[in-house]
Amino acid sequence: MNRYPWWKYAVLALALVVGLIYTLPNFFGEAPAVQVSSAKATIKVDSALESRVAQVLGDAQLSADYIQLEGNSVKARFGTTDAQLKAKDALSKALNTDPADPTFIVALNLVSRSPQWLTSLHALPMYLGLDLRGGVHFLMQVDMKAALEKKAESMTGDVRTALRDKNIRHSGISRSGNAIVVNFRDEPTRQQALALLNDTQPDMQWTPSAGANGDLVLTGELKPQSAIKIQQAALKQNITTLHNRVNELGVAEPVIQQQGLDRVVVQLPGVQDTAKAKDIIGRTATLELRMVDDGAEAAAAATGSGPVPFGDELYVERGGGPLVVKRQVVLTGENLADAQPGFDDHQQPAVHLTVDAKGARIMRDISRDNIGKRMAILLFEKGKGEVVTAPVIRGELGTRFQISGRMSTQEANDTALLLRAGSLAAPMEIIEERTIGPSLGADNIAKGFHSLAWGFAAIAVFMCIYYAMFGVFSTLALAFNLLMLVAVLSMLQATLTLPGIAAIALALGMAIDANVLINERVREELRGGASPQAAIHAGYERAWATILDSNITTLIAGLALLAFGSGPVRGFAVVHCLGILTSMFSAVMFSRGLVNLWYGRQKKLKAVSIGQVWRPDGGAAAQPPSNDVR
Repeated sequence: MNRYPWWKYAVLALALVVGLIYTLPNFFGEAPAVQVSSAKATIKVDSALESRVAQVLGDAQLSADYIQLEGNSVKARFGTTDAQLKAKDALSKALNTDPADPTFIVALNLVSRSPQWLTSLHALPMYLGLDLRGGVHFLMQVDMKAALEKKAESMTGDVRTALRDKNIRHSGISRSGNAIVVNFRDEPTRQQALALLNDTQPDMQWTPSAGANGDLVLTGELKPQSAIKIQQAALKQNITTLHNRVNELGVAEPVIQQQGLDRVVVQLPGVQDTAKAKDIIGRTATLELRMVDDGAEAAAAATGSGPVPFGDELYVERGGGPLVVKRQVVLTGENLADAQPGFDDHQQPAVHLTVDAKGARIMRDISRDNIGKRMAILLFEKGKGEVVTAPVIRGELGTRFQISGRMSTQEANDTALLLRAGSLAAPMEIIEERTIGPSLGADNIAKGFHSLAWGFAAIAVFMCIYYAMFGVFSTLALAFNLLMLVAVLSMLQATLTLPGIAAIALALGMAIDANVLINERVREELRGGASPQAAIHAGYERAWATILDSNITTLIAGLALLAFGSGPVRGFAVVHCLGILTSMFSAVMFSRGLVNLWYGRQKKLKAVSIGQVWRPDGGAAAQPPSNDVR
């Protein structure tokens, strides 16, 4: 009656082994390390940099536990913090020959001490949040006024283009703050322009008025709802840009999220160097498209034999060659909707670009007049520009066009990534910064671990005293549940925070509740006169419905926290939901497997050890000489 088939025990054994393997990396702790990342979007981090780091450390007589390329950075692990600091100084000096214009970011970091054989099985420790691992916290404010001014400047050009296309004459267009002022000489022309602008510029509220010089004026201001949308879009674009830049640097589990109407929280766990962290989040790029000057004077300037012509600027093309481009900006990154790598008609690597309606109109006009000429794509970082590529215009361009020629597949992927990264929609400034040291994080981990250990011990003592042998089974099932929960969190590479530790403690209390229901149901069956084997079978079968109902309702609450919460609340909700799922598996299947293994072999079971069972009349049940019901 109470026997599992062999495959169920095999499943439980496999789950136990997998749980042990994926939980182990969390017990090895972290070691000091140095992380080398690219300081420029056009500088790649590859195996060549890994070899160079190893050579620099060898020349400095510094021995690293290992050096490996992880994502977009090279990490070197050391045994002591002294070696870590010496390695940072040596690498900074060797890799950045010009401190004013660094090529690489050399930052202090922490990495896992887990052995390589666990890493080869993809058994990695959980990421630790800022409160447990230490790191830096920034609160940044978006300049919404600048975002509105930037939009007004853009719309001023749109108004000028719209009036020119319809051949509506005006006597001047200017911008006053966020308002656009258009002057006219006669009323019929102003009315014609008003009708056109109401159709083409729905985000603006146009008001006729009289100017100071007697001119007829048409003033356009952003509608309140349109201004709110622009501010929200600017905030979202800034968050996306920060994500792209931080992710390129390989920072583990960064937190970048909105706070309030105009602020962004940036948390970089594991980064101990505040100056370098500022450098990381300050790496925002601006994208511009300009025409290449192919005149004789520009060619002379590119070779260094003459001055740069008026209205031009000299930049360096990726690959090292100088290039003279015109100052006039054709298109900016805010008009770029998407950039994806692909292939052209000749199966050569290319980058496929998509621009918005305004960008398509500009590209159509520019390309029509400049077929056969080169157009440069420039990326500006920290005020310094670099030409990513300068393709030749082969035909009239529209909403979708491509860049091809003289690039490999990897270069096409890199170029698409750079173009997608975009630029800030509005300037940002750091209004608050906070550093949490690794010692404080270690103290938080120790306190969290002790709270879990004491909570587990208290539950185990109570269960073993109150439910005797069944209490031992329940305690083992609870330990299995904790093992599975940590293993699942490690496999998912979830970020553990202090609220997450609280959720684990709560999961232990909720998991033992299922075993209490089972044990009390078995007691009730024994009290009703059922045989021990029948009582065990009925206890598990009939308690399952109650356990399922209670866990589903609790899971619904956890999913609501996960869907609508943010920050620490979401961290709590993730662990809470996973704890419910693992508890249902451990409290029912694993604990029953232990009970079946212990009692299922006895065909004539006279009693079970489940603590004192009381008769309905208030008296104690009879106690057999062995294997008591108590």
